[in-house]
Amino acid sequence: MNLRGYALVTMSYWALTITDGAMRMLVLLHFHELGYGPVTLGFLFVVYEAFGIATNLLGGRLGQRFGLDRTLHLGLWLQVLALFALSMTEPAWAAPLSIAWVMGCQGVSGIAKDLTKMSSKSAVKMLVKEERDGSHQSVLLRLVALLTGSKNALKGGGFFVGGVLLAWIGFTPALLGLAGMLAAVSIATLFGLRTALPFPKTKPSGDTSWSRSPAVNRLSVARVFLFGARDLWFVVGLPLFLAEDAGWTVEGIGTFMAIWVIGYGLVQAGGPWLQSRLALGDRDPDEVVLARRWMVMLIIITLGIAMALLFGGDQLAVPVVVVGLLVFGVAFAVESSLHSYLILAFATTDDIAQDVGFYYAANATGRLFGTLLSGVCFFFGGLSTCLLVSAGFLLISTLASWRLPPSRTSFPPPTS
Repeated sequence: MNLRGYALVTMSYWALTITDGAMRMLVLLHFHELGYGPVTLGFLFVVYEAFGIATNLLGGRLGQRFGLDRTLHLGLWLQVLALFALSMTEPAWAAPLSIAWVMGCQGVSGIAKDLTKMSSKSAVKMLVKEERDGSHQSVLLRLVALLTGSKNALKGGGFFVGGVLLAWIGFTPALLGLAGMLAAVSIATLFGLRTALPFPKTKPSGDTSWSRSPAVNRLSVARVFLFGARDLWFVVGLPLFLAEDAGWTVEGIGTFMAIWVIGYGLVQAGGPWLQSRLALGDRDPDEVVLARRWMVMLIIITLGIAMALLFGGDQLAVPVVVVGLLVFGVAFAVESSLHSYLILAFATTDDIAQDVGFYYAANATGRLFGTLLSGVCFFFGGLSTCLLVSAGFLLISTLASWRLPPSRTSFPPPTS
């Protein structure tokens, strides 16, 4: 294992994640103070989300052709550019110009985030040799879970950083400070990663519509519906439920969801520990088997919350949703960490960047569909309808991944 290379990749990913969360909070709070309404604020992030699909597909090919260290640093410097460009906005600008400028900056930031994520996840496969520790648990699984979980926790921390910086030093100085920090990290890791990451041996395949690995294709389809299921009730339905049915304040909703994101990341980082403790009698199950079991648990949890909302009465609605969301978050975090490991287990070393890029393009597709359907389902039937459709998505995800091959066929000797 190349521990130095793994540390450099992780540091780069962490720095990008903090600026990503802080930038989003700065935009929301600053333009809310300027009088922009919720619909306009939502549109400011449309380009950010939409660019994820194309960026992952193209970014995987770029990483395959030019090297992961270059795509990772391209992502970091695009984020520096986005932060600097956003700092140039002026309150005196006309609303259409401000909206167009911010949407463009957010689009560049979205490209930066997905390039960095694809490069970081792919790099782990190349830096960490797949082996089992004394308990037969995958070392790669543990390190991928740590990288992914810490990223999600730090994104929640970035929300806090953005709010604090806005209150302390203001919008423009905060953005310039974040840009300077990220530029320093990129320079610090530039030469170290270039020597740590081997250059790809093969050129990208000509067809970007599917991976050359059937297992990667099945897992990617499952990923579309897995993340679509989460965002289907979490992105729009849950905040509107808490505001309209529970009567929570905007500050309370934002704090609760930020805490959930941080907790989700911490659980995701500890996913391997939970998997070993909740193996349901099997002392050494394959990760594919574990993923199926946790998917079934997610379906049960989601349907349980929906049934409680439909038949439990108004007094139980808020406690059921809050507690149910926490339980759902634990199961979803473990399932997500398993998926993050499985894509690296199934991706071939020769096609690693292209396979991972394709997989996270599927992830972005699921989030986009889930976000769009969340508002539609809530409009027609409230949060319970969002949950029922979400359970259907989870069932499709389970069926799509049911024929996945075992992630391992034999164990290397346990390390002492």
